[in-house]
Amino acid sequence: MTDETVVEEAFENLAGEPETKAEARNGLRHMASLTMTKVADGLIDPKLVLSYLLNALGAPVFLVSALVPIREAGALLPQILLATRLERMKARRFMWVAGSVGQGVAAAAIALAAVTLEGVAAGWAFVGAIALLALSRAAASVSYKDVLGKTVGKSRRGAVTGFAGSASAALVFVYALLLVSGLVEGTVVLAIAIALAAVLWGMAAILFSTLEEPPSDPNGENKGLRMFGLLREDKTFARFVAARGFLTVTSLAPPYFVLLAGDNESGLGTLGALVIASSAASFLSSYAWGRFSDKSSRLVLATAGLVAAAAMALAIMLHLVGLSATIWAIPAALFLLMIAYHGVRQGRSTYLVDMSPEDSRAVYAATANTLIGGLLLVSGAFGGVLSFIGPVAALTGFAILAVTGGLIALGLEEAEAN
Repeated sequence: MTDETVVEEAFENLAGEPETKAEARNGLRHMASLTMTKVADGLIDPKLVLSYLLNALGAPVFLVSALVPIREAGALLPQILLATRLERMKARRFMWVAGSVGQGVAAAAIALAAVTLEGVAAGWAFVGAIALLALSRAAASVSYKDVLGKTVGKSRRGAVTGFAGSASAALVFVYALLLVSGLVEGTVVLAIAIALAAVLWGMAAILFSTLEEPPSDPNGENKGLRMFGLLREDKTFARFVAARGFLTVTSLAPPYFVLLAGDNESGLGTLGALVIASSAASFLSSYAWGRFSDKSSRLVLATAGLVAAAAMALAIMLHLVGLSATIWAIPAALFLLMIAYHGVRQGRSTYLVDMSPEDSRAVYAATANTLIGGLLLVSGAFGGVLSFIGPVAALTGFAILAVTGGLIALGLEEAEAN
């Protein structure tokens, strides 16, 4: 059996029968590259790892709290401008390569700051590095869907990204177990893990650069600035953006689950259980959502919205009956929420790639992500206002938005029909 045959059979078993030998090779490279970057994401998670590390280094609270907003909005808002540059490139994989390298440099800077700085100095170093990481992630995000669409067939793209999500989650799960076990302790261990993330981003960049990508026709038009024009011209795209906007609550809700579990006397044990629940959900659901998306990404988005609402309702119910203080209750609800979150991620990515015109895929991706960056800020502010009443009120509002997003998605056209 030749190496080519082995590659084709491996890809067929994981994603389906490839149209060409090049697609099989490209598909496996996509899986390996994405797995490495997703593991890196887990090792450097701003919501948990960086916030904990920066707090341990004695940085002011306002710098700790700035990490997640900078990371989330910074990775989305610049994409409409980056799309203009991408459209002028023949080999568009190199923007993803540059984005991966930039994230690796940012991770290395954070690891260095963690072992050399403390207090305010460490805080500002982290904030600066996160800004670089977010901008680099924007470059990787705006280019990835375009490259994926050119190198992997329509009915196999969800499986490619879904496999990477599940494989990386398994590795992050092991990392979470080590943290919970007490076998590894201290900020130096976290700094080493972040340095490993930097290495993984570098390795992913090298591998991704070897993709056999058909050359693109450089487009001199400034399509990147046609954001509102696209919404007027393409009603399906506008509906997709609306659905995705409502479904952003799946990424904003987890901190409120942590607040509901905050009275638990188990302390880090509860935090560890939440991390494990999140990793387990990704491992168990990403690949399944990916295969489901290849059949109907519209139904994936609709289903995920309803599952997310059910998870929030479950968390509220557990709190109201007095069970939220038990170590298993809120992590169980979070597990269900994170399954929905990964459904939204897989569904939105596959739907956008499949519904976008081939010559404008990057512009569609950048427009959607830029708009979602703004909607994330709106949804976050909505949750923040409700949080003054309490986490139950915030989750109630988020559950309503999730159901709304699911129903909007249900009315989308089937992107996989043709």
